[in-house]
Amino acid sequence: MTETVVVLGAGYAGAGAIMSLEDALGEDTDLVWVSDNDYHLVLHESHRCIRDPSVQEDVTIPIESIKSPSTRFIQGEVTGLDCDDREVSLADGSTVAYDYALVTLGSQTAYYGIDGLEEHSLTLKSLDDAFEIHDQVKEAAREATADEPAQVVIGGAGLSGIQTAGEIAEFRDMHHAPIDITLVEALEEIFPGNDPELQGALRKRLLERDIEISTDDPITEADAEEIHFQSEESLAHDVFVWTGGITGRDAMGDASLENEHNRVNADATFETSDDRVFALGDSAIVDQPDGPCPPTAQAAWQAAEVAGGNVARALHGQPLSEWTHEDKGTVVSIGDAAVAHDVVGVPINTFGGPAAEVLKKGIAARWIRDVGGTARAAQAWSDL
Repeated sequence: MTETVVVLGAGYAGAGAIMSLEDALGEDTDLVWVSDNDYHLVLHESHRCIRDPSVQEDVTIPIESIKSPSTRFIQGEVTGLDCDDREVSLADGSTVAYDYALVTLGSQTAYYGIDGLEEHSLTLKSLDDAFEIHDQVKEAAREATADEPAQVVIGGAGLSGIQTAGEIAEFRDMHHAPIDITLVEALEEIFPGNDPELQGALRKRLLERDIEISTDDPITEADAEEIHFQSEESLAHDVFVWTGGITGRDAMGDASLENEHNRVNADATFETSDDRVFALGDSAIVDQPDGPCPPTAQAAWQAAEVAGGNVARALHGQPLSEWTHEDKGTVVSIGDAAVAHDVVGVPINTFGGPAAEVLKKGIAARWIRDVGGTARAAQAWSDL
């Protein structure tokens, strides 16, 4: 009897898992891939579209270029998962039956109950989000003057916030646009939880790009014109981008799976509280020896191969493999510049300059090559 394996999501975890499953499953298995979009977005490079929307051609890879002809693709928004009936619900009212499901739906922006934050901010979780930031920054700059520059504020100084600020600075400088950029962070330092040496290197390069940094003052409220802080200070904005945190997708809210804020709990084999459902990537909290796996593209790439193999092993009644995340280092872009830290095989702990810039490009190009082919990676190189 043919069994059906369904993969939900086309991010790093989903695309990687599909390739792993295609290698591991036999012809007697029906492999189904479900995603909102008919392309895979290289999300950690999507901020490049803030500067130049045409970069979308380099950071999107069609699903048909990734999957094999035997894998069925269904484009649709996942709205629910019924573990009892083993069905996935889609926004159009249809359902997809499964014997095993692999949840890689990614995440959505967390607003932490801050009054007005969702209504008055932009996010960077999709290609359309990047286009919207571009359009609003461009419009604000058009209406600004040297005496009254446009005020662009980025809330949250993690990876997305820093890279967003860097791309807006590139746009400003390319077009000689009157724009002031402020990066705000609730905690004491940018890139919270990371090595102080890396934090310092990033701060230095942000300041060199005329990006103002404000830390240690949480946002308490936002409205159409101002952002208000715990210190009772306020900051005017023409464009406000919020990148301050993630939570799980609403589709997992009613699934009978153990979860935290809709991010599904999974152990090191990617099994969830239902032995027919596996989860990884941003949509999951994957148990690791030193705490939960970080919700990064690097971790999703690594995990996908093992997760796909484990679904195949479960289907065949074989023992599952445990996965351990290996941190291979961090590379962050600030516009065309980059900072690298603790990179495996590199004797220098933290460095910038051309070496870091080439490394950042190389990481993105390698992923594009793996899922889309060498020619596509070569074509994208100049825009990464």
